Amino acid sequence: MIKVLIVDDDKLVRKGISSAMPWNEFNMEVVGEASNGLKALDFLKSQPVDLMLTDLAMPVMSGIELMRAARQLYPELHIVVLTLHQDFDYIQEALRLGAIDYIAKVQLEKEQFEHVLHRIHIRIDELANKKRKLPLLSETNVHYRHVYALVSLDRKLGQSWPIEPTSSVDEIRWEVERNSWMWAAPMDLEDQLFHKLKEYRDQVPQGALLVMSDVQERTWSQIQNWIMNYTETSLFYAYDPYDPVIAVSMNVEESFPIEPQDEDMDRIKQSWFLSPWTHNDSYYNQLIEQFKSLRLQKSQLMGLLYSIVMEWNHLFAESTLGRISMIHSFLSWYEVEAWIKQTSVDIRKADEQTSYSQEIVDAVKKAIMIMQNDLDQAFTASGLSRQLNISRSYFSQCFKDLMGKTFNEYSRFIRIEKSKEYLLNTNNQIFWIAERVGYTDEKYFSRIFRELTGLLPSEYRQLGRGDKKRTLL
Repeated sequence: MIKVLIVDDDKLVRKGISSAMPWNEFNMEVVGEASNGLKALDFLKSQPVDLMLTDLAMPVMSGIELMRAARQLYPELHIVVLTLHQDFDYIQEALRLGAIDYIAKVQLEKEQFEHVLHRIHIRIDELANKKRKLPLLSETNVHYRHVYALVSLDRKLGQSWPIEPTSSVDEIRWEVERNSWMWAAPMDLEDQLFHKLKEYRDQVPQGALLVMSDVQERTWSQIQNWIMNYTETSLFYAYDPYDPVIAVSMNVEESFPIEPQDEDMDRIKQSWFLSPWTHNDSYYNQLIEQFKSLRLQKSQLMGLLYSIVMEWNHLFAESTLGRISMIHSFLSWYEVEAWIKQTSVDIRKADEQTSYSQEIVDAVKKAIMIMQNDLDQAFTASGLSRQLNISRSYFSQCFKDLMGKTFNEYSRFIRIEKSKEYLLNTNNQIFWIAERVGYTDEKYFSRIFRELTGLLPSEYRQLGRGDKKRTLL
């Protein structure tokens, strides 16, 4: 018995459909009614429903919103749309979301009720027969030359899947994972399937269509797992919104990248801070290739970019060189590269706001990086200016204008900032910390620390750790 739920905000419509249609003749039974989408979802939670008839225009939650939620929660549920007028756009959206049919209310008086239910019953039987034709995932593919996978890079997308861009009973289709499906069709129908999937891909946000070859003599489970692995690894770098159809071969084994070495990460950071990549196309391309060559997983890449942004802003946020805005999320390397490109433009604009040449700006940046990387060394303005081949007086003037602090003020600032990290995150003694930030005299270090913070190092440690404990509690 097919269990039916009727959803409409008009009580008379619900009662009329429930009582007037010959449900029993088609092995159907109305088990419930709901006046809006939220009540319908509550009903679906409480008892099984095979077929839901829903209005599109309802308060609280529209029929389209209900369909999106119901298809995601109950993918086996059949949905028929009730519409007051034959609104083409609404009907198309409903069919795209998986509705198996629609009924115009104005036609109910003209159409035979038996004909309406007969049409719906046939459609349900067709879908059931089609599903029964699917081979088992453990079976080997011997008939299909290609497999097509339509995937969205956004794994959290609220898209209602499964989707039905085709109606051919000769096609087979499986859900690979959330927002990812695969299809196959006989050779003479492949072109038709490809063009329909390509057309539908335009409606899938961040969507890509994989055309997979070398799929024969593989089990459907192996094909499914290959798609999942490819989506998790290579698709991130392969995706291009302007060329979203990607030809791939199952003979190319997809695997997770090797864990990057610390020296590889440090090399990228040095290129970011020390090479003129923001003003030179050759250096820019080298930086991009360094990033891509590591093939970092998304989480690793996000961590690397975050550390670069944090370090840059720590160094330059209060200077005329400006700060970098971080992207909060990305779904593909295309988005990452677009962010890097925009960042280079922003940095270049900030550099151009100064009255100094790019060579001088780069020299000051290099001096800062030298100081940051070797805080235990006693750097002087004269020593660094000689190393950079700039006169001491000119270097000091440029440094103050660009960084907003004199060289000595900035040197003390970054040493004390680093000592704060040691005080809060290690149990090392004060003299050890003093040496690590370039002070051989512990008392002198404590005096400088107090001048800049108002606290002795021991007081800062005690107060900071007390705040941490309160935060945890």
